[in-house]
Order: sequence, then C-alpha cells, then structure tokens
Amino acid sequence: MLTPPRTVVRRDGGLYALERALQRRGFRHVAGADEAGRGACAGPLVAAAAILPEGRRGEIDELADSKLLTPAARERVYDEVVARALAYAVVVIPAEEVDARGLHVCNLAAMRRALASLTTRPEYVLTDGFGVDGLDVPGLAVWKGDRVAACVAAASVLAKVTRDRMMVELDGRFPGYGFAEHKGYITAEHSAALRALGPCREHRFSYVNVAAVSGRDGRPPRARRPVGADAASPEPAAGLPGLGPGAFAGRPDEPMGHCGASGGTVGVALGEQPRPPASVGEDVVMEGGVR
Repeated sequence: MLTPPRTVVRRDGGLYALERALQRRGFRHVAGADEAGRGACAGPLVAAAAILPEGRRGEIDELADSKLLTPAARERVYDEVVARALAYAVVVIPAEEVDARGLHVCNLAAMRRALASLTTRPEYVLTDGFGVDGLDVPGLAVWKGDRVAACVAAASVLAKVTRDRMMVELDGRFPGYGFAEHKGYITAEHSAALRALGPCREHRFSYVNVAAVSGRDGRPPRARRPVGADAASPEPAAGLPGLGPGAFAGRPDEPMGHCGASGGTVGVALGEQPRPPASVGEDVVMEGGVR
C-alpha cells in the first residue's frame, strides 16, 4: 500500500494556509474553536466555533487573533464572520458554573457544545492550544491557533466580541467595578474596586483574589461561592443587548441552544493563580498575548 504524501504547511504561508492544506486533502469543512474569558475573575466564559467558506469568500479583511485587533476592528470582523460563515456557534457559561465545575471542565464542555451546535457538520476541527475530546471527527490542537488558522481566529473574534458586549451590559447592572473598561480581568482598578465594594454575583469566587476579599479564602474553591450569590438564573444570551444571532447561554450539561440565521448559533482553573495586574484596556496583555 502506498503511503499518501505528507502535507507540509509553511509557517509563512499565512492565516489560511492550514485550512487550504486540509481542504486539498479532502476536508472541505474545517471548523475552528476558541474561547474568551479564561483569565478574567468576573463575568462569563464564552466559547465559539466557526466554519468559513472555501476560496475567496472565506477570506476576511483584517481577520486576525482577536487580541491583536482594536475594538473597532473586532466589531467589523465580527460582522463579516457572521455574514460569511457557513456556520457559527457561541456558548456562554456563567460565572457560577465556572465556580461549581471548574474552569477547564467548563472550557472543554463549552467548546464541545459550540462545535456540536454547528449546522454544517465539520469534517476536521482545529482548536487553540489544547485538544477537545469527545468529537467524532479528526482534530488538531494548534499552538496559538488564533494566529495560525483563519477559522480559529474567526472563533476568537466571535467569542471576544460577544463577551465584551456582555461585560459592557454588566457594567450598567453592577456599577463601580469598571467592567466596561477591563472586561472582568485583573487590573489595579478592578482590584481596588473589589477591596472597596466586595465581589458581586458576577465574580468568580473560586479565584484566589475574589475569595480573599470575600472572606472565604480558607474554603475549598468549589465551596467559596456564598449561598444566594447565584440565586437568580442567568439571562439567555439572546436577551442581552449587543449579542448577535447565534449566541446562546447555558450550562454545559443543558440541551443545545438555538442557531443563528446564517447557520450559527471556559479565568483561573482550580489550582491555578490569577494573572498579574495589567493596565486597563490592554487586551493583549490581559489575555496572555505579547505587546
């Protein structure tokens, strides 16, 4: 039996090179998945998945890792992804679920659900940084995938814009913390507000810095959320201002949410430490990028 030739993807091949190589090998529908909000100590964790069309229609001007784009550019790219994607999906995991189940469990479950919610079935899956098990199609975890694969970059923009819009809305509901500016990440201003006001229900009590100011830092992480902090059920994502079609909220073990008209529809894990303070608005620093 002849061994098929290896597919070589050059590092300088550009953002679309990996997907094009997979498509040449017969994987027409390549899905990318990414998340936003892992490093934040407040607000939801958001995961997204996207499949871009083959050829020129799938090439989006300005598409890049969401952390490298300005807020205005992210909004433009978000609109283009929603308009052009063969399918996309967004899953929102509330802060209390991250506390209850742990970040990594929620993160994997959210990406798995986003991929499963795509109305166009992926033939290959690319994920950012680590693999997602439980899929019935081949996949590859790509280091810094949102800078290497277009579909992962598209998913990162969907997740980031969705979460940023939610944090702006939460800023109006929980004034004083500055959610609209730092989006729930650990900054000097956010830390000062936490000390002055104490945490609100949108904070992640399993995070060391939040648990410390809540007076519950001596308890195991999953027991740190005070009784009643999550008494009100989270609003459906589709009902929050600024969320585009295809977004939905829920717990990782709930039924799938709805899909968008175009075919679209988890901080610090237990045992990890929060990121060091970063200046307000520095998305690249706050989400682990490089200036």
